[in-house]
Amino acid sequence: MPTRFSYEELKNVTKNFSNKVDEGGYGSVFHGTLPSGSEIAVKHLVGFGAVNKSFVAEVQTIGSIHHFNLVSLVGFCAQKFNRLLVNKYMANGPLDRWIFNKNYESALRWHIRKKIIIDIAKGLAYLHEGCLQKIIHLDIKPQNILLDENFNARVSDFGLSKLIGRDQSRVVTTIKGTPGYMAPEWLSSVIIEKAHVYSFGIVILEILCGRPNVDKSQQEEDMHLLKLFRRKQEEGQLLDLVDQCSDDMQSNATEFVEMMKVAASCLQNEYARRPSMFAAVKLFEDSYDVVSNLK
Repeated sequence: MPTRFSYEELKNVTKNFSNKVDEGGYGSVFHGTLPSGSEIAVKHLVGFGAVNKSFVAEVQTIGSIHHFNLVSLVGFCAQKFNRLLVNKYMANGPLDRWIFNKNYESALRWHIRKKIIIDIAKGLAYLHEGCLQKIIHLDIKPQNILLDENFNARVSDFGLSKLIGRDQSRVVTTIKGTPGYMAPEWLSSVIIEKAHVYSFGIVILEILCGRPNVDKSQQEEDMHLLKLFRRKQEEGQLLDLVDQCSDDMQSNATEFVEMMKVAASCLQNEYARRPSMFAAVKLFEDSYDVVSNLK
């Protein structure tokens, strides 16, 4: 199980929370170094009821599982009103910083994007198939995918997670997550693990196209990436969507289109028609399998 830290210990290893590396609605993340020399990211949660519930969920969920493509929970602090999570530090931060960056010099090359997509798929497949209980993350998006110093991708932020027994096929829950990444079945509040698959499909599009799923800087007809993708797919013009910031994307056009086909299979409105995450991983490993054969 993860280590229980005191508030004073975490205050010391972060130099009084002086080096903030990220911030969100949940609170702030600070860089720190343990006495052993291990670098850590300390997430200081803010709020009470909802935060306390997500804190308990995250400690229980991620504290008991281990996989290379999931962020490792080193420890936690629950002292008075303080709720902190201690994760292994990911040097390159969240994925959104890299894929939505229009700087040509820091644009991710094709082989790194492809590896990131496969890493995410492996992490999600483990949550569905490799644990005693299925774990439904409920908030898959680039901000919750962290990159280490070698650009290995790891799924993070399990505060909204739900556990489903092996004999269960679905869970009833109130609507959570982030608009734009939520599968159509959210409207019924009945969720199965294939809601993950839909979110993953949106993330694939964002990684390949280098833009968020809603981009208000675009013309109105191109603002929503999913609608644009479906239109280009019908027109047979998927290559129009290639991220222009990366000079080697065009030279890998065949693989780019294959990845887009995987995204299309993940984004089907009927969840029964989407592949499982395990099947998606298999497809990536056998790069040129026929997507339509996935069940």
